[in-house]
Amino acid sequence: MTNGAKQHMLKTKNVVHLKRATYILLAAISVLAYFPTVVSASQVTNRKVTMGSSVAGINTTYQFIFTAAQSTAIKSASFTACTTASGTCTPVVGFADLNTSTLTAQPTNLGSASGWTVDVSTVGSLRLKNTSNSTAPTGSQTVGFSNVKNPTATNSTFFIRIATFSDDTYTTAIDTGTVAASTAGQITVMASVDEALTFTLANTAVDLGKLSISSTGAGTSAMTVATNASTGYSVNYSGSTLTSGLNTIPALSSPTASVQNSKQFGINLVSNTTPAVGSNVSGTGSGTVATGYNTANQFKFIPAGEVIASASVPTNSNVFTTSYIANIDGVTAAGAYSTVVTYVATANF
Repeated sequence: MTNGAKQHMLKTKNVVHLKRATYILLAAISVLAYFPTVVSASQVTNRKVTMGSSVAGINTTYQFIFTAAQSTAIKSASFTACTTASGTCTPVVGFADLNTSTLTAQPTNLGSASGWTVDVSTVGSLRLKNTSNSTAPTGSQTVGFSNVKNPTATNSTFFIRIATFSDDTYTTAIDTGTVAASTAGQITVMASVDEALTFTLANTAVDLGKLSISSTGAGTSAMTVATNASTGYSVNYSGSTLTSGLNTIPALSSPTASVQNSKQFGINLVSNTTPAVGSNVSGTGSGTVATGYNTANQFKFIPAGEVIASASVPTNSNVFTTSYIANIDGVTAAGAYSTVVTYVATANF
């Protein structure tokens, strides 16, 4: 082959290589130019949702707090419940399925302070709009809905996708963002309260000391009473008068003042000055002292017994102090005198 022929063939190969390179370059340019430019909305920031109740299937409130872009007026917004946080939205079963939602109040900082209305045309999505709003949002926004039905599944997490729009047809998005929420199972907490009566005696012996015609023997005992009975309680007492063998110190059958150098035995449930003994009823309950035992310096004792304290309604504790007094005259027989007084508290259920 001549040199001229070789040079011709070499030129031909270079042209072919150049054309191939050109074709490859053009193909690469064609592929790069095929994908469209994606334009997406900004993210709603500082977003959260507060549910009035997480019980599945009930109607409750939803409050959304978020921060939207503050350069464009919002004319509509949507809050759509989906089973996933992103991708295709699969509706959450039960959420706003009848869509009877209402605004709890006009939104805060969403633009105009009035004119916002709920759009219930879409099941599963909470929507509101204000066609005439021309004011951009400021600060943090709050949007609240009432009468929103929760999803029907218990212990189920779902995602609410928030979107704001520059038109009132929910078409041109400004901001978007997602918040997570969940329903919860109900826990039934049970307890029982039995009928109750509290009755305690603080002491079991009362020493009136050595009796004389010039002094009055005195002492006290205390009892605490409370009940949850529907009509309260009654406290009765009974017992014989002070006795020593065949000898007795007579009991006072009606409220009577303490008189030295006379035979007397009696009780009351108040604070006294003659003698200085006893205390008034104390505590937070509603118990009261019975008539005949509720007057200072007047004493009484009925061996057959009767009611000395009571309450007519359920009551917290009261402390009743029983004061005992005894007097003798100059012919009272010597001896060790005593008695046993029995107290019985009865709850009135």
